[in-house]
Amino acid sequence: MSLTVPSGSAITNTWSAQASGTTGAVTFRNVDYNRQVGAGGTTEFGFQGTGTAPSGTPVCAAG
Repeated sequence: MSLTVPSGSAITNTWSAQASGTTGAVTFRNVDYNRQVGAGGTTEFGFQGTGTAPSGTPVCAAG
């Protein structure tokens, strides 16, 4: 999943995912302990940050 963190904001904590960074365009990837998510399966993750929340629709893609 990818999203753009607004200028002046930052991601400070992420769980059940690995973030590619803390500002700007950030991509979240599955972590090893979640293993592979099977076809039709789901997983959840979360993040916390400072500043203004991202707006718009996050983009998800199978990897």
